[in-house]
Amino acid sequence: MNQTRQTDSGIDIKTCYTNVDLPKGINEYPGEFPFTRGVQKDMYRGKLWTMRQYAGFSTAAESNKRYHYLLAQGVSGLSVAFDLPTQIGYDSDHPLSEGEVGKVGVAIDSLEDMEELFAGIQLEKVSTSMTINATGFILLAFYVALAKKQGADLKNINGTIQNDILKEYAARGTYIFPPRPSMRIITDIFEWCSLHLPKWNTISISGYHIREAGSTAVQEVAFTLSNGKSYVKAALEKNLDIDIFGKRLSFFFNAHNNLFEEIAKFRAARRIWAHMMKELGATDPKAMMLRFHTQTGGSTLTAQQPLNNISRVTVQTLAAVLGGTQSLHTNGYDEALGLPTEEAAMIALRTQQIVAYESGAADTVDPLAGSYFVEALTKEVEEKSLALISRIDEIGGSVVAVEQGFIQEEIARSAYTFQKDVESNERVVVGVNRFQIDENDTIAPFKIDDSIRIDQSEKLKKLRERRDNVAVSNCLESIRHAAVNHINLMPAVLDAVEHYCTLGEISDELRKVFGEFR
Repeated sequence: MNQTRQTDSGIDIKTCYTNVDLPKGINEYPGEFPFTRGVQKDMYRGKLWTMRQYAGFSTAAESNKRYHYLLAQGVSGLSVAFDLPTQIGYDSDHPLSEGEVGKVGVAIDSLEDMEELFAGIQLEKVSTSMTINATGFILLAFYVALAKKQGADLKNINGTIQNDILKEYAARGTYIFPPRPSMRIITDIFEWCSLHLPKWNTISISGYHIREAGSTAVQEVAFTLSNGKSYVKAALEKNLDIDIFGKRLSFFFNAHNNLFEEIAKFRAARRIWAHMMKELGATDPKAMMLRFHTQTGGSTLTAQQPLNNISRVTVQTLAAVLGGTQSLHTNGYDEALGLPTEEAAMIALRTQQIVAYESGAADTVDPLAGSYFVEALTKEVEEKSLALISRIDEIGGSVVAVEQGFIQEEIARSAYTFQKDVESNERVVVGVNRFQIDENDTIAPFKIDDSIRIDQSEKLKKLRERRDNVAVSNCLESIRHAAVNHINLMPAVLDAVEHYCTLGEISDELRKVFGEFR
């Protein structure tokens, strides 16, 4: 039976591919422009990808225990999840924080919490990724202040803040300020880090959450790289050097189940970005490289037959590795039910280690290069992504496209089509709409107690009583002055956190100047 087949992006798949399907001029080498085959000449032969496990819950002290456990199991980098109040600039004792403190990540209200979060961990010896956007500049200041207290050389501190606000308006919703002042904060971070934190990745431009919101693979590439272009243009308008800040840009992509489309997606994204940066004025090849972290697809996990998710995560891990990721987080099989248990986190990490050391996938660079199917699919993903980027350019770029709702509408349409196909059984999800079984709930979800908010509020009360509140007032006034007068915010914010101003106090001071996005 010869049925029509398509990728998740609606690209038609032929029954058989031959050499006539190979695009012209694909005789490329890894580590060379346009980096389709990877950003390093020897890829994993030289150094394996960084194995991260995204973790953070409850209090800083509880999350610290998980970090020490993961480091003991062999992770090579930490990846911090923050709770919703931290993400949107509210302290744990704020009325709007009720019911959310410590739930989807760790609660960080002040430098005191950051000190507990990394107790016993030398920041010079670990790479830390922080999934934080609207308040990314404050969390970065906490991290830098802690590094200084540890006596670290800031030139050796490396890691990433996500710091990608445009995708928040389009796909996720944890924004605070309107788009234009938010873009100003991002370029302040670019500028400050180029002088003081040279190894820090100042932004992780995220396609992950765009995909989680329901986009296709093609839309994930197009919207992510279009957002990246907007950040680069904003930095250029501030007269920053593209060959310097361009090297500190990183990306964050999703890995879903359609193995070959995902591999093609990663390859196409590298090629598009290299050409895009060259057109924007980059001359240093390292500033044209698309380096990215991957997380396996949270939205692909099912609450039904959750152990099946181990197989899904394995396929997605292979897609990321065969696609040339620099860093990878694998989801726990139980995350459709709640936060991952220690057992699930360990199995997720072991999945990466088995692929790295037992599968042979890391033995040679870009092993699917030259595949009739993969090369043709890479070209198709590239062409469809470029067409969508051109539409955004015609609108006026990503900021205008977000303000007009274009990107949000495109994602919503794709999400609706996907759900309709699942419900009509056009698309098979094993264990959900086919191969169902009667199930007994045997997996106990990992839950966070609401008493965490009481504990955090008590800590905040004691902190405010013993700190120098005259200095706090002066620090907050300095932040306001910098915001109003278009002075780089980072020095004032760093001074504030070192005087134990809280995340909520700093955010509120800027709300007075910038307003809030509704």
